[in-house]
Amino acid sequence: MSIKKILIIDDSAVQANYLRSILEDDYQVAVANTGKTGLEQAMSGDYSLVLLDVIMPDMDGFSLLREMQESIVTKYIPVIMITSLSDTYNEERGLVLGAVDYIAKPFHPMIVKARVNTHIKLYEYRLQIQRQAMVDELTGVANRRQYDTYSAVKWQEAIRLGKPISICMFDIDLFKLYNDTYGHPAGDRVIAAVAGAAAGRLQRATDFFARYGGEEFVALILGDEGQQAFDHVKRIRRQIEELRMPHRAAQSGWVTVSIGGVTVSPQSGDDYSTYLMIADAMLYDAKRFGRNMVVWSNGKSEQWREK
Repeated sequence: MSIKKILIIDDSAVQANYLRSILEDDYQVAVANTGKTGLEQAMSGDYSLVLLDVIMPDMDGFSLLREMQESIVTKYIPVIMITSLSDTYNEERGLVLGAVDYIAKPFHPMIVKARVNTHIKLYEYRLQIQRQAMVDELTGVANRRQYDTYSAVKWQEAIRLGKPISICMFDIDLFKLYNDTYGHPAGDRVIAAVAGAAAGRLQRATDFFARYGGEEFVALILGDEGQQAFDHVKRIRRQIEELRMPHRAAQSGWVTVSIGGVTVSPQSGDDYSTYLMIADAMLYDAKRFGRNMVVWSNGKSEQWREK
């Protein structure tokens, strides 16, 4: 079992180190000494819990908690507020903003351990339920719900790391005709086979593949330059064709896919949906140019066409 990660955000090095000493035997503990750096770390790390001091000079805990709640990347991370403000008003304020618990100073180490343990267990249980709800039942790959969450996370990661990210849209060619010819159970088997072939080539930690809906899929590739991603996706298209699933209505005689993609190095303020639309436009071009091909964009005017 992996060690769970905790982030302590506190401008007092003395208090942060004391909390770390209480928890570091059981958890992997990171410390941020300002609200700004704490928010950046929370956005980039895979944390199971945040311990947040209320009173900090640059950004108080309430403001930071509000920022976390407004981001899809951090809104589900449980936050325990730690403060000397023991009045009911501030406790209520923190809980209303989304904190899961409140620990008043001075605190007892065993109380801190018990509450941290409880909220991490609850968080892990919730993640398990969410994972079960985020897998497409037919194909076993990620579903649209998981994609919606993951795409936001990977987009922010690309911005933070200054890395290119590729967005790819897949569509099974002439799928309605396939269903009309072979029946819906056969169509389901084709969808599952295509998903398996594509997912098998997108297994790096920087890759993501999901069923977007119906016979459409979406892939995200983080870190590869445009030509590298384009070549990789071409290999996926060929592998799907080489499954040799008969399709009488297709020109090749087999089930094929068309793929549109775009590679971009996003900057802060760039809108993910803009580039998803470009990938979709490239998919449309792949269909228009004859299907069973990959068409790619660098986010500007350049296009690469497989055939």
